[in-house]
Amino acid sequence: MNLVTFLPFIVLIGAMFLMTRSAKKKQQAASQMRDQLTPGTGVRTIGGMYATVKEIGDDTVTLEVAPGVHAIYAKNAIGAVLEDDEYNRIVHGASDDLTIDTPVVPDDASSLIDSTEDKTGAKDADKDADETPKLDLGKKDEPKGDAEGGTK
Repeated sequence: MNLVTFLPFIVLIGAMFLMTRSAKKKQQAASQMRDQLTPGTGVRTIGGMYATVKEIGDDTVTLEVAPGVHAIYAKNAIGAVLEDDEYNRIVHGASDDLTIDTPVVPDDASSLIDSTEDKTGAKDADKDADETPKLDLGKKDEPKGDAEGGTK
């Protein structure tokens, strides 16, 4: 038989081997990471919740999701074990080397506009709007008459 006939099958078998091998490595790394769990460790679940490990069981782990609030999760739900400084930075916002070089953007745009208010609370821009002539856009007034366009 021809080698060209078997080439796609050889490539397919090789790709499947590589995929299962990388998946097995990821599972082993995740298992080792979960074995490092100790009470007091900061973790992130696969759902994105940050919590502190309180107790570790065979297949479960008790997490403190808020002060005094405990929840029981499967060990497989732990997505990452965090370093103490990273956990504190994310959860508590504590960081000594955090510097902000970008300007602070206000919550609303009203502070970006420079307008003064008079005693009645109306802004100067509102007073000027009544005094300015209206812009003619070329639309002519329709002649008065009946609905068909004719005049009486």
